[in-house]
Formats: sequence, C-alpha cells, structure tokens
Amino acid sequence: MTPSHDHPAPHGFRKQPREKRHSRARYRLEYLLFLTLAALTRALPRVTALRLGAKLGELARLTQKKRVTTASDNLRRAYPEKSSAEIEADVRAVFRNLGVGAVEMLRIDLFRGQADLDRYFTLIGMEHLHQAHALGKGVLLLTGHIGFWEVGTFLIPQLGFPVDFVAKRMKNPYVDRYFERLREAGGGRCLESKKGARRILRALGEKHMIAILLDQHISRSEAVPVDFFGRKAWTTPIITQLAMKQGIPIVPIYSYRTDDFRYEIIAQPPILFADEPGEEAVIRNTAHLTANIEAAVRRAPTQWFWVHRRWRD
Repeated sequence: MTPSHDHPAPHGFRKQPREKRHSRARYRLEYLLFLTLAALTRALPRVTALRLGAKLGELARLTQKKRVTTASDNLRRAYPEKSSAEIEADVRAVFRNLGVGAVEMLRIDLFRGQADLDRYFTLIGMEHLHQAHALGKGVLLLTGHIGFWEVGTFLIPQLGFPVDFVAKRMKNPYVDRYFERLREAGGGRCLESKKGARRILRALGEKHMIAILLDQHISRSEAVPVDFFGRKAWTTPIITQLAMKQGIPIVPIYSYRTDDFRYEIIAQPPILFADEPGEEAVIRNTAHLTANIEAAVRRAPTQWFWVHRRWRD
C-alpha cells in the first residue's frame, strides 16, 4: 500500500470536505446579508418598514421569474373566469403581500403585549379557542399561508394559551436559528416537522395548542389526494388521524392583513371528528379541512402563498 502524504489534521479539528466548507461559507455570507436587511427593517418606523417590504416584494417579482410563472399558472387554474389582466394584477399583489409578510416576520418580536394587541388586532371568534381548550385534550390549530400567518407566535401566547408551532427547517442553519428565536420570543415553542407526529402527541399531552399549516405539498408516500381549488393536491393526513384517534378538537384560525397594516384574526368553531375505521374516513376528513382552507383563501386570494407548487401533476 502506498503511504499517504497528507498531513494529519491537528488534534480536535476534523478536516471537512471542500464542498461542505464552501456551503458553510455561502451560508455565512447569506446570513450577513440577511442580518443587514433585518437590521434596516427593524430600525425603521413600523409602517415605513412594511411599505419597504411591499417594494421589496415588487422587486422580487421582477427578478424571480420562475416564482412568477408558478403564481400565474396557479391563479389562472384556480380562477379560470379571470382575465389575463386580472391575473397579472393579482400576481403583483401576491408579491407585495409576500414582501410585507417577510418584513412583518423580521419585526414580530417588537410587538409589545396587550397594548399592541389592542392597537393592531381585531379578534373574531376567540371564544372558540377557549371552548376547545376547555376540553382538556390539547388543540390543533388549523391554518395556512394566508396573510400574516406567523403572527400566531405572538398572538396565541398573548391570549394566555400554551402553544407550539410546527415548522420545517430552513436550508441555511444560521437563518433558521434566527427565525426560531423570533418565533419563540412570544413564549411559544417550535417543533420541527420532521418526525412531527411524535412531538405533536407529546405537546398535546401537555394540553398545548399546536399550530399547523396544512396547505403545502407533501410527497405522495406520506399523503392523501384531496381537492383544492378543483385540482388534486397531496396533503398530509396526520392531523386528521390524530384528531380522529385522540378526540382532539381542531380550530381553524386565519390572519388577514388590512390595507392599513392591521390584522383581522378569525377563529372558527371547533371541529370534532368521530373515530371511524378505514382510509376513506381519513381522506374525507382531510378533504373537509382542505376545503376549509380553500374557503379562507378565497376570502383574500392575493394574501395566499401562490408561489408554492401546491399541485404537482
């Protein structure tokens, strides 16, 4: 065997592959740029910062052609009665809302308790949260990527409920940790979606509310097909299965952004599913939850995340 001429790595230091080192350097550069933007948006007055977010959304529309194509196609197929001009106007509004939402998230820990709750929020149906919580089994909060969907990380703890938020890890670990700190600043906890069922069950056992966004594509091996805007969309059945087997109430709740940068929060009556055997019941109940989200999207279409490839034929 030919002896190696590589020098051994110093004690306590593991030599990493070049590709991994390059990825880490790229992540750090991205994080530095991200921190610069975050510092700017947090230093500006609130409304000025949110208007800047709208402008950044318009810029993103001009530079992210693939996302624009996805949004246009999704909207055209969801609303076939709309003209090309109407679809184009909707796409512009979608990107403005996404820009505002990004800035809102970067500032979410700047909300100050009850004073800001009274100042910026109109709450409708909060008695349904109390009704569901009183059952003593925990609560599943059904929501989607509508309006300022991250606002629950401030709102739900402020209302006095223990809450966890199911979220996917971001690719950049530095940005991911930053957003986790923001999400947990209000008093809730983040639960990683990977192997999420076990974590959700544990939190429900602690009588927590669990906020889950049910409007993203899931791989077919882990999903069931249900209708969403007239097209088959692969959707996780985990929420339905937990609710059916454990008798856990589901409360649909949505956050809509108003023109003056305030928020209307609407909670609906709890949904209770019977524990029925068979996959057909699971699909039917998952379709019921998906239809609830569709109705919520139709209330303010341009506030939904149309840039996501929800339908994958």
